[in-house]
Amino acid sequence: MGQLTDSKVMEKQYGTADRLNTRISIHAKYSVNRQGFGSWISEHYRFPENASVLELGCGTGDMWKGKGDLIARCGRLVLSDFSAGMLEQAKETLHSEKDIDYQVIDIQEIPYPDRSFDAVIANMMLYHVPDLPKGLGEVRRVLKKGGAFYCATFGENGMMEYIGSLFSGYGIETQVNAAFTLQNGRKKLSPYFPEVETVLYEDALAVTDVEDLVDYIFSLTGMSDLRKLPRETVRSVLASHMTDGVLRVPKEYGMFIAR
Repeated sequence: MGQLTDSKVMEKQYGTADRLNTRISIHAKYSVNRQGFGSWISEHYRFPENASVLELGCGTGDMWKGKGDLIARCGRLVLSDFSAGMLEQAKETLHSEKDIDYQVIDIQEIPYPDRSFDAVIANMMLYHVPDLPKGLGEVRRVLKKGGAFYCATFGENGMMEYIGSLFSGYGIETQVNAAFTLQNGRKKLSPYFPEVETVLYEDALAVTDVEDLVDYIFSLTGMSDLRKLPRETVRSVLASHMTDGVLRVPKEYGMFIAR
C-alpha cells in the first residue's frame, strides 16, 4: 500500500479510524453469525509456542482484543499498518497488552531479514496493495520455512453487489475492488506458496435500522455512484426491501491459509 498516488487514497479512506469503525460496527450489530469474523479468523491461527508473528494492516487492532492467550503464545508480535493514525488507534485498543511491537510498514517493503517470522497475517487488505506480486514476494521472503500466511478477504457476491442490485433502477454501478477476492486469491497466492487452503465464513446481516446501513454505504469509496443520491432516497430504497422489519444482506467472507 505504499506508492504515492495510492497512499493518498489510503490515507483518505483509512487515515482515521472513523470510517473503519463504521464498517466494523454494522457487522457487530447485525451479523447473523454471532461468533464474529475476527474471532473466527483467530480461531484458525496455528502458532507454534514462542512464535514470531507479523501482522500487516492491523487497523484498529480490534481483532486482537480479548485474545490474551493467543498473544501469550507469541514470543514476538509485531502489529503494523501503512497508516500511522491506525497504528495509534491500535495502541489505544490494546493498551493493556504488553510486549507488542507497533510499526508503520508497507507490505511491498517489509523491513525484516529473510525467514524472520513463523506466521504473517494480512487480513482484508491485500486488495489495496498497488504491486501485489511484490507484496506477496515480500511475505514469502520473511516467512520461515514451514511458516504460514493468513489472509482473510471478501468474495465477489457479497454485500456491495447485493446493495448495488437494489438500486439498479438508478443507473448505479457498484465499483467492487476485485484485486484479491475469494474467487481469485488462490491463483494469486499459488506462485509463492505451494499449499493454499480456502476456508469460508457463513454469515449475513439482518438489519433492523436502515440508517445504520446508510452510514455504512456513505463510508465506502466503492459506492461513489450510490453516494451521489440523496441520503433520504438511499434510506427509502433500503426500507422498501425490508421484510417484517428486517433487511437481510448476504455476506461472502473467508480466508486463505498459505504455506
